[in-house]
Amino acid sequence: MLAGEPYIADDPELTADAARAERLTERFNASRADDPDRIRVLAELIGDLGEDTYVRPPLRVDYGSYITIGPRTFVNTGAVLLDVAPIRIGADCQIGPNVQLLTPTHPVEPEARRAKWEAAEPITIGDNVWLGGGVIVCPGVTIGENTVVGAGAVVTRDLPPNVVAVGNPARVLRAVTPDA
Repeated sequence: MLAGEPYIADDPELTADAARAERLTERFNASRADDPDRIRVLAELIGDLGEDTYVRPPLRVDYGSYITIGPRTFVNTGAVLLDVAPIRIGADCQIGPNVQLLTPTHPVEPEARRAKWEAAEPITIGDNVWLGGGVIVCPGVTIGENTVVGAGAVVTRDLPPNVVAVGNPARVLRAVTPDA
C-alpha cells in the first residue's frame, strides 16, 4: 500500500488500523476547543504533528498515522486527508476549509475495480503553502514551497515553488515574488 503497489482495502490489518483512526477522529471531532485532551488525541492520531500546529474539527482521515504536519501549520475545518500513502504537509502552511488531500487511486479497468483493488500515491505540500478553501489535491502531487493555490482549484499535477495557481485543472497564473 505505502509503496504504491495495488492492495485490497478490506485486509484485516488495514481494517483494524482504519478502525483505530475512526475512533480517534471521532474523539477529536467531538472535543471542545478548551479540552486539554484535544491536542493529545490529535497527536495520537497523526503520525507526526509539529509544534504549534492547529487543526480545526471536523477532520477526516483514512489512517492518520501516514500524515506529517509541520510546525505552525493551520488546518481549517472540514479537511479530508486520505492517507493511504504518505501525506507530508510542511511548516507554516495554511490549509483552507474543506480541503481534500487524496492519495488513493483506483483502476480504470472494470474487473480490477470490481475486485476491490486499490493503490495510492503520496502527496507533498511544501513549507509556507496556502491552499484556499475547497482545494482538491490529487494522488502523487507535490506542491512547492511558498505556493498559493486558489479556492476550488483541483491540483492534478505538481506545482513549482513560488507561484499562484488556480482553476480545474490548476494552472500557474503568476510567480510569487519572495520577500526581500
